[in-house]
Amino acid sequence: MKSQSLSLLVTFMVISAVLLLTQCRSKEPVVPEGETRIEVYCSGPDYWSDNEYFRANAVAESPNQANSRRMALSNARSELAGHMEVTIKAVIDNYVQDIAVGDRQEYAQRYEGLSREVINQKLVGTRIICEEVTRTQEGRYKTYLAIELMGNEVLNAMNERISRDERLRLDYDYEKFKNTFNEEMDNLERERY
Repeated sequence: MKSQSLSLLVTFMVISAVLLLTQCRSKEPVVPEGETRIEVYCSGPDYWSDNEYFRANAVAESPNQANSRRMALSNARSELAGHMEVTIKAVIDNYVQDIAVGDRQEYAQRYEGLSREVINQKLVGTRIICEEVTRTQEGRYKTYLAIELMGNEVLNAMNERISRDERLRLDYDYEKFKNTFNEEMDNLERERY
């Protein structure tokens, strides 16, 4: 009786181990027949904008390695500028609606003008967070690149520029602007999922 119980226990353990091993296989998505899975370097959730950073990625190909890198960086900065512009536009729209000023349209235009200056200024300060270079079968260089810029750097630059504008400074409430900015940065985080 004991050997039969032991035998059943060993059989149960072996079957459990086999089932466990087959279920613990890689969680890689199944690629449909006729398709090939492509890995895009410097891409994916780790390189998405969130509530602290604006992020962007790009890829560029050229027969010259330096040109490939320069083009990828330029493309990533363009994408980053687009993300920043949309976010700052939402901040400005929400902020101007919340403050009591005479001509809201004039204020919004002034803020938007300042935001373009800040975006152009801050793009130079972006940080490369991922860079991969490959060589194609044709001998061309392909650069994958991801960059980021801290949201607080943009907020501080906006605050500095607004504080220097006499007209905007009259009705400017930094804490309200900061809260509006942080809400929009939180929206970036929520939009990821």
